[in-house]
Amino acid sequence: MLLKGEVTINAPRKKVWDFLTDPNQIGQCVPGVEMIETIEELKKYRGVVSVGLGSVKARFSGDVDILELDEPNRAKLKAHGTATGSAADAVSEMKLSDGPNDSTILNWTADVSVSGQLASLVSRLMVPVSQKLAGVFYDEVRKRIENS
Repeated sequence: MLLKGEVTINAPRKKVWDFLTDPNQIGQCVPGVEMIETIEELKKYRGVVSVGLGSVKARFSGDVDILELDEPNRAKLKAHGTATGSAADAVSEMKLSDGPNDSTILNWTADVSVSGQLASLVSRLMVPVSQKLAGVFYDEVRKRIENS
């Protein structure tokens, strides 16, 4: 499933970039994050995330690999996680551009694929819940950057 969106953040692009490339800051914005560990700075991270889709909950453990970093314009990453009987893969890209009045426009995409028990149990909820979780994440990112 392909998710996408746009967020305007009232902060300069460098400030937004620094926030988005700090796993400790990002981890506080992702719904359900239990742990983030740096394996290799700006290259590889490991984490645990709990996700609820309707009445079904899953706890994913996995890795995030940074594929491309073009400071302060673009970042691309790949994530792979597993939960009991299920797996999830995602490729996400963020593009930053200057907005009016020293703001930053953040365009993002996430191509997410879920397989196994979770996919078969909650397939109809997958897109709306995933889009909602992404919205919660980017709204929290915006709030934290604007209020820091």
